[in-house]
Amino acid sequence: MAPHRSDPDAPGTDWHAQELLLMREVMKLVGRSLAPAFVLREMLHLMSELLGLNRGRMVLANDAPPGGERSASVRHAYGLTAEEVQRGNFRWGEGITGRVLASGLPAIVQDVDAEPLFLFRTVPRDRLPPQTVAFIALPIEVNGATIGVLACHRIRSRQRHLNDDLAVLRILATLAGQLLRLEQLVAEQTRQLMARNAALARALDSASARYGLIGRSPALLQALGELERVSQTQATVLLLGESGTGKELFARAVHLASGRHDQPFIKVNCSAIPETLFESELFGYEKGAFTGASAARAGWFEQAHGGSIFLDEIGELPLAMQSKLLRTLQEGTLVRLGSTREVKVNVRLVAATNRDLALEVQAGRFRQDLYYRLNVIPIRLPSLRERGEDIRALALHFVNRANQAHQRNVNLAPDALARLEAHAWPGNIRELGNLIERLVLLADHTLVTAATLERFMPEAMGAAPPPTARAPDAPGNSESLVRGYQSAQSHSAKALQDALAQHQGNQSRAAQSLGLTLRQFSYRLRKAGLR
Repeated sequence: MAPHRSDPDAPGTDWHAQELLLMREVMKLVGRSLAPAFVLREMLHLMSELLGLNRGRMVLANDAPPGGERSASVRHAYGLTAEEVQRGNFRWGEGITGRVLASGLPAIVQDVDAEPLFLFRTVPRDRLPPQTVAFIALPIEVNGATIGVLACHRIRSRQRHLNDDLAVLRILATLAGQLLRLEQLVAEQTRQLMARNAALARALDSASARYGLIGRSPALLQALGELERVSQTQATVLLLGESGTGKELFARAVHLASGRHDQPFIKVNCSAIPETLFESELFGYEKGAFTGASAARAGWFEQAHGGSIFLDEIGELPLAMQSKLLRTLQEGTLVRLGSTREVKVNVRLVAATNRDLALEVQAGRFRQDLYYRLNVIPIRLPSLRERGEDIRALALHFVNRANQAHQRNVNLAPDALARLEAHAWPGNIRELGNLIERLVLLADHTLVTAATLERFMPEAMGAAPPPTARAPDAPGNSESLVRGYQSAQSHSAKALQDALAQHQGNQSRAAQSLGLTLRQFSYRLRKAGLR
């Protein structure tokens, strides 16, 4: 706030006190804000209020076109109208201001009426006081080069000496140069940081795209960084996190980032294998090992030899199979069902679970020694709630994928994207992907707004009973292509039992009848204690 104005030429004015007050106020402004525009305008204001140096202006160089003529314009002023500021344009060497720009030397015009080079371009003569008016212009320099002019009018006949005004103006011109230099440095640093950020963003995008991962949120990049740091080792990686966070993609990323990337990558969903088939599926069998074994078959571990095997939902392994898995991991050998011969395998194991294996160990459902073997390098995958910055990119990715898969041309309006970003997504990325696919299939218009999106959101569908699923190959069955997210408490224990009884214990058909995946159905059975 500028001090209350007093008459600078009043008898007995303490000029030294006025100068000190001006410097103190300017320094306060500099301490409060390093934005040159604000400080320089107030500096011109204080020059007028405290020292009677009126109509102050700062004329700064314009960006010169290649091979073009250099020019400068009034950028900051006090006591000039907007129209007068607009007129304040000067070529290098033109008028008094232009000569200061070209020469880098100060100019003092004792009487503007008597100086033929004075242009009256900014302020017409009839807008100036009738007394003799002087004009002072000092160069503003940055790194030894003149980049502008600090200029003002002054009534020539005053009690204050002209040299005193010049001394103050030199200090202010020097300070203005330093502030403008600081602005240049900050602008250059900002440009460099923006360039580096853009390069980093491109690198991050290419790194995540290399693994099929979408996004650049800090939580995702932290998990990806941990993954890349351990990918070259042979240690077992345990992926932890909620269902629907993309464990398979991360497991594949571990494989792709490792030296085994050109070898097999085998994925096994432990929750989808019946308990009686675990051993033959994982470790293979010999001909005649059981009824129907008409030929020998290599199990998943043998098929992954030299590469990586991903055991999803490893917490589903029966205790008997856990001990056999531990032996294979420790010794690097396995024995096929129906054989006594050991087969050597070289496999990198990546496991995943959404269970708390430590609690499973305490409950006696998971072997402690296997838990320690798996928990060498645990990596927690972030939920979508922790990746808010990625929701927009993921949604657009799913829209493009669904459009291509179903020959549609659906787009999301900005308000629809904002609505998706505001949702908590308890079902994580899988829930978002399912919703987008349903939206692409069922939307009435090509541009989906937030209002249209609302009826597809989980809150709008939560009260409706799950649709009765038709056969997957039924004509026109759009519902079989996508499944809405169902909470873990979506079906009672009785409903699960009735579905199993209706389908003679076949979990796949029972799950389908309830509109669930086999994985979802199996999880609900465990939650209800029916497994």
